[in-house]
Amino acid sequence: MVISQENNNLVFAYYSLIYYIMLKSRIMTEIYNDFLEDADFDTILSPDIDFTGTLRFEKPFLIRGKVSGEINSTGLLVIDENAVVNANIHALRVLIRGQVKGDVTAIEKVEVTVNGKLSGNVTSPEIYMETGCVFNGRCTMVGKN
Repeated sequence: MVISQENNNLVFAYYSLIYYIMLKSRIMTEIYNDFLEDADFDTILSPDIDFTGTLRFEKPFLIRGKVSGEINSTGLLVIDENAVVNANIHALRVLIRGQVKGDVTAIEKVEVTVNGKLSGNVTSPEIYMETGCVFNGRCTMVGKN
């Protein structure tokens, strides 16, 4: 192969296209892992809280502590990195950064990040699992309502 400016331009264009596709894919999955701040949440369950029972909420909710029981929501639920949840979850969207034991059902999407651990079945129209996450269970993708 002869190295020329034309070949260099083709290689550069190829890698630029690959990079663009990777970025576009990241945007399309809507992983908000690096973008969510405390101000984005209506309620934050702090790390020193150990809650047992049923949680019901409509606005964005962040769990940093421990929850056992059941979670029902019409909004976004985020389980933070050090959080431990032992509950069946029904929500609009679920982002798992921490540990969850229980079945997860989402109306729109379930996302499990690289630090997330999920032991339970997942049902949602969209399911996204980052490389490196831990998932033990069944995955069922259903049509959007």
